Amino acid sequence: MAMKVMLVNGSPHKNGCTNRALDEIEGTLAAEGIEVGRFWVGTKPIAGCIGCAYCRDHGGQCVFNDIVNRFNEIAGDYDGFIFGSPVHYAAATGAITSFMDRSFYSQAMGGVNIYPHKPAACVVSARRAGNTSTFDQLNKYFSIVQMPIVTSSYWNMVYGTTPEEVEQDAEGLRTMRVLAHNMAYMLRCKEAADNIGIPMPPVEPPERTSFIR
Repeated sequence: MAMKVMLVNGSPHKNGCTNRALDEIEGTLAAEGIEVGRFWVGTKPIAGCIGCAYCRDHGGQCVFNDIVNRFNEIAGDYDGFIFGSPVHYAAATGAITSFMDRSFYSQAMGGVNIYPHKPAACVVSARRAGNTSTFDQLNKYFSIVQMPIVTSSYWNMVYGTTPEEVEQDAEGLRTMRVLAHNMAYMLRCKEAADNIGIPMPPVEPPERTSFIR
């Protein structure tokens, strides 16, 4: 069975600069024999997490029955993830932030977590600046749920205000291709480990410490 990677476009512009970066990744993954899925968060408002714990008692389903639940329903079938966002005020978009907050939290709380031990990466696009802070922000989602972070030859970013301008960012597009090759390699390593019976890491019970007690 072919390994599959989900590319999530968190830009309000479906065919904008972030999408151009993801296109470069998709082409390289396809050449590596990796199946690719695409998911656009769209332009409809996405509520942020309200900490109601509905997901804990409903198998990871969020109380807001919207695009986040639809994504969670299909994401479990994928072996790796790449989330993309343009830079808005030196941060990821409000939409992708709310989307990832709720997806990651609801799966962890609901006990049906689709993310641990699956390779992940993020890509960001900017006209000028704010991309490294956005890159850092998105990587924090992966590092809190035991997802191996796939790296490239530089931080995963492209520059431009239009897809045509991104085409001129030769280094940025190369970074996307290297990222895709590295994702394919990590997926094959994980598959090889599974095939020879190397066990997954043990599950440690939760330990939540409050610093005011």
